[in-house]
Amino acid sequence: MDKGRLEAFSDGVIAIIITIMVLELKVPHGDSLQALKPLIPVFISYVLSFVYIGIYWNNHHHMFQVVKSVNGFVLWANLHLLFWMSLVPFVTAWMGENNFTKWPTIFYGISLIMCGVAYRILVISLIRHEGENSLLAEAVGNDFKGRISVVIYAIAIALAWVNPCISFVLYGVVACVWFIPDRRIEKKVIEDENNR
Repeated sequence: MDKGRLEAFSDGVIAIIITIMVLELKVPHGDSLQALKPLIPVFISYVLSFVYIGIYWNNHHHMFQVVKSVNGFVLWANLHLLFWMSLVPFVTAWMGENNFTKWPTIFYGISLIMCGVAYRILVISLIRHEGENSLLAEAVGNDFKGRISVVIYAIAIALAWVNPCISFVLYGVVACVWFIPDRRIEKKVIEDENNR
C-alpha cells in the first residue's frame, strides 16, 4: 500500500495534538505579570510536551522518507503510536496544573514510555515489511538512543515516588538527547545516493 495516506493522517493527528495542548494554556485573570505566575508550571509542561511531539513528528517524517510502502500491520503500529501520543495533552495539562506532583508526573512518564515502546514497534514493523537489508534497518541499527530512553523513562517513573521534580528533569534529559538531530537516516540516504 502507498504510504502517503498514513503520512497525511499522522501529520493531521499530530497537528491536532499540538492544538489541544496549546488550548490548555488559559488566559490569566489580571493584567499584571503576577497573574502569569500560576501558569508557569502549565507553560513549562507545555514546552516539554511540544518538544516531545515535535521530536516524534520529525523522526516519523525522516523514517517514512526511506520507506517505500506500508502494510496493514504498519498501519496498526502507526495508530498505536498515535494513540499514546494523543494522551500527551491530557497528562501534560494534569501535570502542569498540579505543579508536578507524584501521580501526574508518573502518568506523564507512563505516556512517554508507551510512546517510546509504540515507536519502536512501528520501526520493527517497518523493518519487517521493508526487509533486514533496507535503508531503514541499516540506519536504525541497534537503536541505542531509543533503548536508553525507555530505561531513563522507567527510572524517572520510579523516582517520582521519591521526588517528582527529579523525574521531570529526567524527562527533559531524554528530550535533549533526541532534540539533537538524529542524522542516521539522512546519512544512509546520502550514502545510498552516492553509491548509485
